Amino acid sequence: MQVTQHDVIIVGGGPTGLMLAGELALAGVDVAIVERRKNQDLEGSRASGLHPRAIELLDQRGITDKFLPQGTKHHSVALAGIILNAGDRATRHSYTLGLWQEKIERGLADWISELRVPSYRGCEMATFAEGEQCVDLHLTDGRRFRSSYLVGCDGGRSLVRKTAGIRFPGTEARASYLIFEADMEDQPPLGIRYGEQGLYALGRLDEGPRVRGIVTEQRLERGGSPGGEDLRAALTAAYGSDLGIHRITWMSRFTDAARQAEAYRKGRVLLAGDAAHVHSPVGGQGLNVGLQDAVNLGWKLAQVVKGISPESLLDTYHAERHPIGAALLELTLALTALNRGDDHTTALRAFVAKAMQMDEPRRWYSAMVSGLDIRYGPEGGHPLLGRRMPDLDIVTAEGPTRVFAFLHDARPVLLDFGKTGFPAIDAWKERVKLVDAEFEGVCELPVIGIVRTPTALLIRPDGHVAWVGEGSTEGLLTALGDWFGN
Repeated sequence: MQVTQHDVIIVGGGPTGLMLAGELALAGVDVAIVERRKNQDLEGSRASGLHPRAIELLDQRGITDKFLPQGTKHHSVALAGIILNAGDRATRHSYTLGLWQEKIERGLADWISELRVPSYRGCEMATFAEGEQCVDLHLTDGRRFRSSYLVGCDGGRSLVRKTAGIRFPGTEARASYLIFEADMEDQPPLGIRYGEQGLYALGRLDEGPRVRGIVTEQRLERGGSPGGEDLRAALTAAYGSDLGIHRITWMSRFTDAARQAEAYRKGRVLLAGDAAHVHSPVGGQGLNVGLQDAVNLGWKLAQVVKGISPESLLDTYHAERHPIGAALLELTLALTALNRGDDHTTALRAFVAKAMQMDEPRRWYSAMVSGLDIRYGPEGGHPLLGRRMPDLDIVTAEGPTRVFAFLHDARPVLLDFGKTGFPAIDAWKERVKLVDAEFEGVCELPVIGIVRTPTALLIRPDGHVAWVGEGSTEGLLTALGDWFGN
């Protein structure tokens, strides 16, 4: 049977897989997606928005116009039943964009279509075999593929992860929940309430008569396909009646289990998104963290595939993103615990709410839940080192512009504010974009505040700072070699 070859095959065409495919395609890698759905249609609304750092990633690639006009901007974050002002975060996008997952996926799918990424739809992976130089992928319909690397973006029950034998340890489920979309006979009791076991919430769906809700089940249920009777029982336990629910168009069960892949990379197999970490959707960060995984991995995998960097560069993907996933699981466990309605938790929630309305805790939490506080690597050195580069308004020889404009093609950027010239980087001039610029404003980071503007910065394709120059080029050649090949 004929074997179809690509440099990289991604199993799973959800937000993470689509984002990763776009990153690889921008770098000139022959990438393809294998997706079981025949089209981009989704059952139900699923995830409901993009946090500031995820919006920044889309802005770095110049594709925010595919998303912003369709969404609603919310300049706040929720915690423990209160709404915290988050409009003062130091970013051009200091808001959460309310946008259903289907629209997010369609925007990303349009992008990779423009980049001519092939998608094999309506088919599923059966198994794969990893060799020294390649991965052989077998589909359930008998087709075979071969690639240098295989990336599992196939969700929490990832077959790629299971087939690779990557352990998935974590915290066992203590409660199960039903999320649904349906009609209700009477005016539903909209809003949030807390039960002994957990959260109950009802809200209008897109200004129409339909309701989207979450209810905690009275006992832990695992897996299976929940039915209408399960939902009516949970509603009756919480509200005293089933609220006349009918025309249930979508329903799904999830638990508060929190698990993380022991390794994000095993040989030529890598994991991203829900395949690498699962947790309660409280906080709404899952999709956003998956996009961050993809952007961290994409440029690294591209450089390895193209022979620019050694395979060891892929180890930095696990080293940088695994701690972020672990912190996410810890946060969702804490938020889930605050959603219970017993007397002890109610008192704790009130205490936390008071503390989080103070400016410093509020800024800390809003930056963390937004993905703006991430720093790769150890503390120390200039505050920008390892952090996301702010989208500064700068002036170049071509006129006024901003930093993100130079990241649209996913290439590293050496930004020179000090007219240094950098003659020693000739060996990297085909890989690294040198930008001479002037900047007269202030450089501000979330939580940290205003920091001194360096004379030069080396910015990775994912927007994080790899080197900071403060009047000299010390350490620049090492950083260039470490991140962008020798």
